[in-house]
Amino acid sequence: MRVCILYAAAGKDDTHLKGLCNAMAKGIDGQGHQVDILDMKHEERKIVSFYDYIIVGTEATGAFGGSIPPEVSQFLARAGKLSGKRCMGFVTKPGMRANKTLQMLMKAMEGEGMYLKNSDILKKNEEAAAVGKRLHIDSK
Repeated sequence: MRVCILYAAAGKDDTHLKGLCNAMAKGIDGQGHQVDILDMKHEERKIVSFYDYIIVGTEATGAFGGSIPPEVSQFLARAGKLSGKRCMGFVTKPGMRANKTLQMLMKAMEGEGMYLKNSDILKKNEEAAAVGKRLHIDSK
């Protein structure tokens, strides 16, 4: 199956978030799936509706968390027909309100009609790789 990992960092430094995405991609690739990673800030007009499974990762804007970068909602609104698409959302741990940040991400994804099968708060690349290895990816 074709899997797309989308990410949008809150600031200019996307090193940590990109590392999590790469680690998760390795875990998913180990299951035999084809994985593409796209930066939502640089691929703003990309259509992703042809993927079987979509993973969206981001981080909180600001030190206190609770909100996500506006590029996430903007990208999803222009990314093609995502209604009913199986997906996962995750956020990085920094910030005091990681759960609230995850809720905001899930709200943005569900607003586009995406079917959230999983969500998580990740700190380390090892955690992301483990999630990728055990993630049950299906289009049904």
